[in-house]
Amino acid sequence: MGQEPPAAPDAPSAPYVTLPGAWGALLLVCLSFTPSLLPRGGVLQGVISGILAAIGYGLGVTAAWIWRAFADRGPRPVRRSSWPVFAVAGAALLGTAFGLGQYWQHRIRRLLAVTEYSLLQTVAALPIALLLFCLLLLAARGIRGIHRRVARLLLRWIGARAAKAVGGILVAAASVLVVSGVLVDGLVAAANQAFSLRDTRTEEGVRRPTTALRSGGPGSGVPWDSLGRNGRTFVSGGAGPDEIARFTGRRAKPPVRAYAGLQTADDTEARAARAVADLRRAGGFERRALLVTTTTGSGWVDPAAVDSFEYLVGGDCATVALQYSYLPSWMSYLVDQSKAREAGRELFDAVYDVWSKLPADDRPRLYVAGESLGSFGAETAFSGEYDLRNRTSGALFAGPPNFNTLFRRFSDDRDSGSPEVQPVYKDGRTVRFTDDAAAGVPPSDAPWEGTRVLYLLHASDPIVWWGPQLTLDQPDWIGEAPGDDVLPSIFWVPFVTFWQVTADLPFATGVPDGHGHRYRAEYVDGWHAVLRPTGVDERDLARLRRIVSQDA
Repeated sequence: MGQEPPAAPDAPSAPYVTLPGAWGALLLVCLSFTPSLLPRGGVLQGVISGILAAIGYGLGVTAAWIWRAFADRGPRPVRRSSWPVFAVAGAALLGTAFGLGQYWQHRIRRLLAVTEYSLLQTVAALPIALLLFCLLLLAARGIRGIHRRVARLLLRWIGARAAKAVGGILVAAASVLVVSGVLVDGLVAAANQAFSLRDTRTEEGVRRPTTALRSGGPGSGVPWDSLGRNGRTFVSGGAGPDEIARFTGRRAKPPVRAYAGLQTADDTEARAARAVADLRRAGGFERRALLVTTTTGSGWVDPAAVDSFEYLVGGDCATVALQYSYLPSWMSYLVDQSKAREAGRELFDAVYDVWSKLPADDRPRLYVAGESLGSFGAETAFSGEYDLRNRTSGALFAGPPNFNTLFRRFSDDRDSGSPEVQPVYKDGRTVRFTDDAAAGVPPSDAPWEGTRVLYLLHASDPIVWWGPQLTLDQPDWIGEAPGDDVLPSIFWVPFVTFWQVTADLPFATGVPDGHGHRYRAEYVDGWHAVLRPTGVDERDLARLRRIVSQDA
């Protein structure tokens, strides 16, 4: 029992790579150059290739181990000609994949009208991939070395097989705890601290409101300094009554905007109560339309979303929102889902509690909106299609993440024959989807009465399509005909597609409007479809698109 276990025959005494692992790494590196949803720069391509090389190496080693287990034999020495053959074949395959990758990236940039390109970064992709692969391989071998030491220690008390198994479990658990509990939590905490300091700043040109119709203004129960950077921008922005009147040709009211920041109250329920109290003080429940919007990340509300709403209802409206995080949108998307869920539910419930007690004839029409993680939070206040229809006059959700409960339900249960990138749910009786509201909202030949719920989603938006299931399951949106701004040559590869779409996430907004996660251009037509305002024709909509794009 106290004897040290012999080293496995294939355990290396010095750093090197096995031939099966090298072939696995080469295969996934070549596949990493296949197209995904958005253009990739050279640095990003290098990171993807490096990660996939490490995964491919592990798969190759595992496949060889399984083969030897079935053949009931140990590893054999590599033939003298094997490595030269690998070098020649690898150079040919890698050169071909790299060239095809640049061709595909060129086509994607043209499709999305992206002009940015760096030859230096493109050339740097392979060295970056090699460096990252080596680092990941060394890290994996370091963990394997720790496992062996732990197994040797356990041999003092238990048998060799048990020591190896228990040691593996302990090292794996410790690795997960270190990564999730120390690295991830530490990075999130550091980011939260850094962005909380940024939240104290005020954007250039943003001034405290001089009207009592805005949170932070005269008579407001929400202090200006507690609103946060994006909250201050929100309440001080938007069009005034004169600007709205010039668009409508009629006298307009100044819109009401209420907001609560993270510093306004200690918890989400209290912040929602403060925001709704300020909304009520400013007369928000006395307007013709009331919009409850859930913010993204650090409390940001797309100005195009609210501006479009205010113009189309002639200013006789109010909007309320609250902040739930300091982190930017893409980081909140990954780590603040529970906060978004709580914020969306608490805010709508607080508004609905007041609204539902008003006389039916004196209530404003109640609308809900959210973009990205904001749509996730806004959805959580409702149980399904009938709940949205019964408790709201309409909703507009843009760029819904793939994990949105209602979005997934509506999409998964779509009518037969409708594609995932443009689903039709229950003949479009309440809930509809479009990638371009200006071009129409299908199905155009079916009635759309009562409450209208509209989802704006782009085929090229990684936020909409990303999910862990991409690792091993082919999604419908790849197997079906692609959207207008996605290459027809895109195809699914296990492990590869997941990492490609993951790498698209941070740059989802770095493309022109109408693609990726950029929905600013669609809000005018999206709200027009939901609100159905009278007296607004196509010329008015074209004019409003120009106004909103300039204001935003």
